[in-house]
Amino acid sequence: MGGSKIKIYFLALAVLLAPLAGARAQVSTRPAAPPQTQQPVAPSLPTPTPTPLYIESHDVADDVVAQLAARPVVFRQGVVVERVDGETVMEQAAEQAFNPASAVKLITALVALRTFGPKHRFATALWITGSFDKATGTVTGDLVISGRDPSFHYEHAIAVARELNQRGIRTVTGDLIIAPRFSMNFSPSSLRSGEAFYDTLDVTRRPVAATRAWNDTRVALGDSKGLLEPPSVAVMGAVYVNSVPPGARVVSTHYSPELTDVLKVLLCYSNNFMADRLGDQLGGPEGLKRFLVTEVGLPAGEVRLASASGLGVNRVTPRHMMKIYRALLAELKENKLKAADIMPVAGVDPGTLDKRYVNSPGRGSVIGKTGTLGRTDGGVSALVGQMRAKNGDVLLFVIFNQRGNVRAFRAAQDALVHELQFARGGPLPFTYTPQTLAMRLSASEFDSAAATEEYEPESNQ
Repeated sequence: MGGSKIKIYFLALAVLLAPLAGARAQVSTRPAAPPQTQQPVAPSLPTPTPTPLYIESHDVADDVVAQLAARPVVFRQGVVVERVDGETVMEQAAEQAFNPASAVKLITALVALRTFGPKHRFATALWITGSFDKATGTVTGDLVISGRDPSFHYEHAIAVARELNQRGIRTVTGDLIIAPRFSMNFSPSSLRSGEAFYDTLDVTRRPVAATRAWNDTRVALGDSKGLLEPPSVAVMGAVYVNSVPPGARVVSTHYSPELTDVLKVLLCYSNNFMADRLGDQLGGPEGLKRFLVTEVGLPAGEVRLASASGLGVNRVTPRHMMKIYRALLAELKENKLKAADIMPVAGVDPGTLDKRYVNSPGRGSVIGKTGTLGRTDGGVSALVGQMRAKNGDVLLFVIFNQRGNVRAFRAAQDALVHELQFARGGPLPFTYTPQTLAMRLSASEFDSAAATEEYEPESNQ
């Protein structure tokens, strides 16, 4: 332990020296000409090109007030490393409260798995009003969409167009009504989401990015027919945000990919919007904190959560974060899942860890969740997860850094992981078969007979 403490001291010293978001009040009418179009094409089955759909945002726009409220930090690094059996390998400032940044998303994932279950699918209902003439494929009325799926994206909107085409619907003479809380493409605005959905439904208005996302998922699924016959539904009226009107009837329900797939995308790309929208359905930050107190056993006064995504001023100690991570692993094991089923594998999966280990011997030997805040608390970086070594050890680790240069913090984290693995014979990759995230997000379903109540009746966005 003495040697380990010395090594931690020098790592901390290196860091210290490093350079320091009313009824029909919101409406958008159909423009005269589409801003960007994509005509039907008949592509072959090429190798899919990853689309940069998900972005990790690191800071709130203005966190001056939050910084004033932050507790002073004595150390810049907090570490807990344990073997799976619970034996402590290394620790430093384990009882000091740090800002875990996006590592908070592990809490959101844990509560979501316990609340919904790993196979849960978020429902998005498709409704119509008025009459439908199957001979002409025309709905003389409105099209309504409602739901709270945090992962709804371009490819799902085109899948909805195909589902409606299969029901015989090709034209809607009325409006597109978007129920409050519906979101698409990670937009916090229901109206903006509705406008994106409106354009994506219609092949003559469909953005190139939407077609690309659809093609990537069709390639991943080997669905050549979906490439050759682009679905299309034209809505002739305007886009409104409103509750589902009385008398509307469900024609189909779209179900998201399973929660485990949604979490894999969320955690790989550290998507703040997805985490916060998912957290909304779990009681928000207070609901997450309540779970940590009642289910994980953390002291109420020693946890502070400002968001479900990790944005803002959050506080948890490295020791408590280790307890949270062990609770997540236990929940996964209970459902016959592993950490790699929802978390990024370094150097293998795309996202926040795709480059940190890709050219090193440690590629595939680390499963972790990053956290980054460039300004909050003077600069924050976190890495929480597990590593594997050739001697057979699997070490669980929590590394928190605060008030300093983020790049230097990351370098110190990677050096510590490297040191621990090479002290045990070197890194050994986890057994893991990657699956493209396009494949994961494309695994949605429809049920034409199922209605849903996953929408908000009130007229607020």
